[in-house]
Amino acid sequence: MNDLSWMVPLPVVLPLLGAGLTLTFSHRPRAQQIVTITVLSMVVAIAAALLVAADQNGPQVLWLGGWESPLGIALVADRLATLMLLVSAVVTLLVLLYSLGQGMTGDESETPVSVYHPTFLVLVAGVANAFLAGDLFNLFVAFEMLLFASYVLLTLGGTGARIRAGTIYVVVNILSSSLFLISLAAVYAATGSLNLAQLAVRLESTPSDVALILQLLLLTTFAIKAAVFPLSFWLPDSYPTAPAPVTAVFAGLLTKVGVYAILRVQTLLFPDSALSDLLLWAALLTMVVGILGAVAQSDIKRMLSFTLVSHIGYMIFGIGLASKAGISGAIFYVAHHITIQTALFLVVGLIERRAGSTHLLRLGGLVRISPLLALLFFVPAMNLAGIPPMSGFIGKVGLLQAGLADGGWLAIVLVIGGVLTSLLTLYAIAKTWALAFWRTPEQAHEMARALPEMEGGPEHTDQGMVVHRDHVHVAGTAFGRVDLENARRVVDDESPDRDLYQLLRDGALPSRLPGSMVGPTAVLIGFSLLLTLVAGPLFAFTDRAAEDLMERTPYLSSVLGDDS
Repeated sequence: MNDLSWMVPLPVVLPLLGAGLTLTFSHRPRAQQIVTITVLSMVVAIAAALLVAADQNGPQVLWLGGWESPLGIALVADRLATLMLLVSAVVTLLVLLYSLGQGMTGDESETPVSVYHPTFLVLVAGVANAFLAGDLFNLFVAFEMLLFASYVLLTLGGTGARIRAGTIYVVVNILSSSLFLISLAAVYAATGSLNLAQLAVRLESTPSDVALILQLLLLTTFAIKAAVFPLSFWLPDSYPTAPAPVTAVFAGLLTKVGVYAILRVQTLLFPDSALSDLLLWAALLTMVVGILGAVAQSDIKRMLSFTLVSHIGYMIFGIGLASKAGISGAIFYVAHHITIQTALFLVVGLIERRAGSTHLLRLGGLVRISPLLALLFFVPAMNLAGIPPMSGFIGKVGLLQAGLADGGWLAIVLVIGGVLTSLLTLYAIAKTWALAFWRTPEQAHEMARALPEMEGGPEHTDQGMVVHRDHVHVAGTAFGRVDLENARRVVDDESPDRDLYQLLRDGALPSRLPGSMVGPTAVLIGFSLLLTLVAGPLFAFTDRAAEDLMERTPYLSSVLGDDS
């Protein structure tokens, strides 16, 4: 394939042009849909072409405006960037199609629908720009693009819960953006450049203590974006309140942009990092704390939000190993997790549509009520848990093998932590399946009725429940005050709140799910299974990408030419 460097800016430019065009069609929803679908389809095709070109001919580089080093802004499409670009493009296209089936935003009666399409396209442009950015300041601009769009999408509908969650999200990201600006100022003061390739050369002659401070600043910034423990506190409260397609694209992509940034700076700027052990400890704590939070949840959205945090730890594990096998495993796992996490949140949107809630207290019997919905949940859930031979299993095995090959005691601890996290993920999934899908709606309703009033001291009830420290423990789940109040509203005949049993009894639920929502979800699950079928070639590709990252020469020579 010939040089395709002229195509490199298109995944950023086309969505921005589409955003402007959809704004002009603010009162013509059909025209907005056509423009958005066309633009995202073109981005998928361009990303695929760039991936092939980068694999065959090396990184594709374009200096914007013809301004070359050191004045210009470079966009670089290497193997890593193009793989992330392709997976994200496919995901965003399918999420967009899902959101159209749901009514643009999932709450069209309360939402300014005309804002959704341009904002979504700006988000896509920001994600693409982050993957292609060849300098730190352009990466900062990319973060601000996608974060600006995410602020709008997160609060669509204007409900109290969404505004509260959006406020937390905005405050945290303003702080992280401020820290990013401070980091940029420090990097430029120390090196005189923000171009990643130039920084890779100049940091070699920078005093080690200065380089360490710069690395800590950048890692802290990106760890907030990636939701790495202990900087992940904001995520579980922010994501579950948004409309289903918004939550899906946030969970699938936004944290992975932070992971991508960590991977890029660690391999390109700080290849002999003194902070590898710190990354490994962060990975272990992210995995374990995240999955313990997931196990304790009584709402499917919050459970998946905590598993999202937990599985970020696998990716940081691979990066922290700083080996070819570890980096390759991390890249594979990022691609896998983008598709799986997005698919699961889309399925949760279908559950909410079919059953009226995602709270485990209110759900039961979904496997009988909607076998297709049960299948759509089961397949990606097993993939997330790492059941063989799915891509989740293959990615985890690759990372665990890399940890064993490292041989260090901390790496072995991470291997044990990775296995434990996978088992606890399976437990959280199995608990959700048992409560939401397997038991009957009548059993769910009776359990809600039987939840006792919370009184001091441990107490065993006739229903096999244990009351302890203001929580009721039943069926492997701890229900707190909010959950119990929820249950009391359900069984209160004067309350408008109803669980699935009552909704079915009253005929208040749709008899079937819209095909326009089921179709994109099924296609995305199929795409995730495709990663299993092509796991061999895909792992070979990630091996080549990891080798490029470890050597650095392909990137540096493509950007700097003879100056490298």
